Amino acid sequence: MERTNWTEIEFILQGLSEYPRAEKLLFATCLVMYLVILLGNGTLVILTLLDSRLHTPMYFFLGNLSFLDIWYTSSFIPSMLIHFLSKKKTISFTRCVVQMSVSYSMGSTECVLLAVMAYDRFVAICNPLRYPIIMSRALCIQMAALAWGLGFFNSLTETILAIQLPFCGKNVINHFVCEILAFVKLACTDISLNEITIMLGNVIFLFIPLLLICISYIFILSTVLRINSAEGRKKAFSTCSAHITVVTVFYGTILFMYMKPKSKDSAFNKLIALFYGVVTPMLNPIIYSLRNTEVHGALRKLVSRHWCWKKG
Repeated sequence: MERTNWTEIEFILQGLSEYPRAEKLLFATCLVMYLVILLGNGTLVILTLLDSRLHTPMYFFLGNLSFLDIWYTSSFIPSMLIHFLSKKKTISFTRCVVQMSVSYSMGSTECVLLAVMAYDRFVAICNPLRYPIIMSRALCIQMAALAWGLGFFNSLTETILAIQLPFCGKNVINHFVCEILAFVKLACTDISLNEITIMLGNVIFLFIPLLLICISYIFILSTVLRINSAEGRKKAFSTCSAHITVVTVFYGTILFMYMKPKSKDSAFNKLIALFYGVVTPMLNPIIYSLRNTEVHGALRKLVSRHWCWKKG
C-alpha cells in the first residue's frame, strides 16, 4: 500500500467531544493544575540549585524529577487546553509524533529515576556511614544521565517504528493526546512488531524498575526493624515516606493504564490517563515538600532573599 506523505496527514484528538460541558470543566481544572505543576516543580528545581543545604543526592534526583515533570506536562497540556475550547481538534503528523515521543521519553525516564531514588534511600539507611562515599557526585550524575539516556533511547526506538507505518483512513485518536498505542492502532498495516516492542518496553521500564524498588525497600525494612529506638525507626521511615507515596501514585495509575489488553476506549479510561498525566506531576512537589523541613527552610530563605532584594 502506498504510504501517505507525512505533511498531508492530520489526526483528530477526540477526547470528550461528546461531552462539551465536561471539556470546559476539564479546561479550567487542567489549567489550574498546570499552573500548580509549573509553580511547584519550578520552585523545587530552583531550590535544589540555589540552596547549598539541598546539594545532596536525594535532592539532586528530586530536582531531576521536577524538571522532568515540567517537560512532560508541557509537551501536551498547552495543546490539550486549546483543544478543549476549540471545535477543530486536529493535530499535524509532526506535532503528534513530537508530543508522543517526548511524553513517552519522560515517562520511561521517570520509571528509571524512581528506581535510582529508591537505591539512594537504600544506601542512606542501610549504609549510612559510607553514604557520602558511595553516593558521590560523579555517581549521581552518571545515574541521572543513565535514566535520561534509557528513556530517550526507548522513546526513539518506539517512535522510529511508529513513523514507518502507513496511515490511510480516518485518523481519529480516541484520547486527549497523541498516545503511542492509540497512534499505531490507526495504521492500515500489520502492527504486531509495534505491539511487541511496546509491550517489551513496558516490561523493561515498568516491571524491572518496580522490582528494583521493591528489593530496595525489602532491605530498608529489614534494616529499620533492627533499629532498637522507636524514634530511630520513625525517622528512618520518614525519609522514605515521600518516595513511597510518589511510587504508589505513579505506578498504581500507569500499571492500570498500560497493562490492559486493549487501548483506552472509554471516557473513564481516558480520565484515568488524564489523572496520570496531570495529577501525578502536580502531587510530586506537594508530597516531597509537605513535611520536609529542609525544603521549608530553603523556601523561607529564598523568599526572605527576594524581599530583601526588593526592599533594597
